[in-house]
Order: sequence, then structure tokens, then C-alpha cells
Amino acid sequence: MTVMSDERPTSPTAALATAPTTAPVARPRLLLRDLERPGAVVANLGPNWFSSVMGTGVVGGAAAGLPVAVPGLRVFATVVWGLASVLLVALVAAWAVHWLRHPAAARRHASNPVTAQSFGAVAMAVMTVGAGTVLLGGPVLGVGAAVAASSVLWSVGTAIGLVTAVWIPYRMITEHEIGADGVFGGWLMPVVPPMVSAADGALLLPHLDAGTARTTLLLACYAMFGMSLLATLAILPQIWHKLVVHGTGPAAAVPTMWIVLGPLGQSVTAANLLGGQAAGSLPEPYATGAAVLGLLYGVPVWGFAMLWLALATAVTIRTARRGLPFSLTWWSFTFPVGTCVTGTSALAARLPLPALAGAAVVLYVVLLAAWVVVFVRTVHGGLVRGHLFA
Repeated sequence: MTVMSDERPTSPTAALATAPTTAPVARPRLLLRDLERPGAVVANLGPNWFSSVMGTGVVGGAAAGLPVAVPGLRVFATVVWGLASVLLVALVAAWAVHWLRHPAAARRHASNPVTAQSFGAVAMAVMTVGAGTVLLGGPVLGVGAAVAASSVLWSVGTAIGLVTAVWIPYRMITEHEIGADGVFGGWLMPVVPPMVSAADGALLLPHLDAGTARTTLLLACYAMFGMSLLATLAILPQIWHKLVVHGTGPAAAVPTMWIVLGPLGQSVTAANLLGGQAAGSLPEPYATGAAVLGLLYGVPVWGFAMLWLALATAVTIRTARRGLPFSLTWWSFTFPVGTCVTGTSALAARLPLPALAGAAVVLYVVLLAAWVVVFVRTVHGGLVRGHLFA
């Protein structure tokens, strides 16, 4: 039986008019895939991002001081310094936008007892690029321009670092709520910048004529050396106690153990660089005493740094077997190791022993491998995926 329909045949024009419309398919973004919109990049941009500049810049700076000659190494170091400079400019611009458009989120970073520690990275990022400028920038910018640029970066970084060294501990004392197991390696971040100022200031001393200005800068660097060293000695026993009594805590916090190497290696670097510049700046016997201090202080502290390096490596390997998620704390594997390279190279310059030269090369290889891994993972998680900005 044929069923007759009351519906009239639909004309092609009517069919098109009544056909459901299909929304255009949005093409997936090649970059920042995990973010709802590209503008979200600056919404939660914290000061911890400046650790990427520190970790990149030290790769170039450490290469410049290695006690061995490797063909092409200086060119590589200059390229990496240039990359760190570009990163610094980009981050400063993005962070300025973050503060202008998201001031509440920016203030929350300072109020958080964990993220507040990363404000020290801002000063150290600026000075790391500044150190690379005086060490590597001469052939690119001209010696005069490189020294001038490095002096400006050192001055800006030092000013920020001195403020951070007081401001963050003050907030910890008066505002932050910190539990008995709240201490971690990041507590060193706000107080390390003056030590970086001491080491990087020594690089500028040869460009000053003997006289009041040079002596004043030398003594200011020694004062900042002591400022950072004694603060480190106050914090380090607390970190040791926390690790032994309360354990390492979340896996993501384990890389912060490596931050301890930062003030240790940088202090060895500063003590020897300043000691090498004391002649012509200090009268005798103080100039000779400063040179002697570099060695007699540097070797024992270097020994403890190697002990901590072995301990941090063992704990990190143990954690990685259980699962070590990638985060920006992985940059702790770079700059602190870089300070051990510069400290070892400074000792090798004072005592040209094959053992010290070999140790500097081995540490630099470790630094380079860590930097490659962390840099690639950061580019993927930040630029490609974008979830690190969330």
C-alpha cells in the first residue's frame, strides 16, 4: 500500500533556506594551545619566570670563564648571552603589562609565602645579563658600550636585590603564615642577589681607575658578600632540619634543593674575583689578605657545595623514579650549578691545578645538559602549550 503524504515537494531554494547552518570550524592554534586566549599569558605571570633568564644567562657567563680553550665556545656563549638578553627584555615588558592589567594578581604573588621568594629572581636575572655583557659583549657592542651597559644593569639589579633582601624577609616576619615545615630552598632566593652583586661588581672593578671610586665599590661588594653569606648561614640549617625531620615534601618542590648551591658557588666566585681585584684598591696587608681569603674560604665552601650537589642529585633521582612533574622549579637545576662552575673556574684561575680545571669542565657539561632539557621543556610547556602561563 502506498502512503500518500500531504507535504509538498520542497524546492531547492527552500531546502537551502531551511537547512541547518554549520558553524565554521576554528583552526587550532599552533602556539599557546592550552590557553583560552593568547592574552591570558600575562594574567598570572609570576616573578619565577625570571629564573629562565638566570639559567640561560649563566650558561654563557660560565663558558666565558672556563679554564680551558674550546674552539667555538666563546661564540656559543655570546649567542646564549644574546638569547638571555632577549628573554629579559620580553619578560620585563610582559611583567609590566601584568602589573598594569592584573595588579591584584601581581600583589597576590608577593602575599604568597612561596611565590614571594621568586622576587629575588628579578634582580639576579638583570645582573646575570649584565655580567654576560661585560664578559662577552665587547666584540658585539664595543668595550665602552658593553661596560656602560653592564654598569647600568648591575646598578639596577643591585638596587632591586637590596630591596628584595629586606622586603621579602620583612613580609615573612610580619604577614606570611608559615608552618613548621614551610621552609624550602626558595627562602634563599631573596637573599642571594647581594652575593650576585658582589661577584658581578668584581667584573667592573678592572674598568675603574685606582682611587676612591674603585676602593668604595670593592668594599661595597664585600659588604654585600657578608650580607648574603650570613643570611644564607641563618637559613641553611633550617633547610637541613626541614629535610631531615619533615622530608622533601611535594615532588615539585624537590628541585628547590638545588638552590642551596647558588649562594655557595656564588660566594666562592665572589671571594676569588674580589680578592683578585684587591691589589690597587686596598693597601697592604689587606690586599694580600683578600687574595688569601679567596682560596682559604673558597676551597672549604666548594667542598660543602659538592657534598650538597651529591645529596641533591641522589634525592632528585629518587623522586624522578616515582614521578617528578615538570614545572618552572626545574630552572633550579641551572643557575645554582652555573655558580658552581664559575666558583670552580675562579679557584682554577688562582691555582691552575688540572683537578680544578677538570672539575669546572665536568660541572659545565652538567649545566649545559640541564639547561637544554629545561629550556626545551619550558618552550613546549610555555610557548607551544601555554599551560605554564596558567
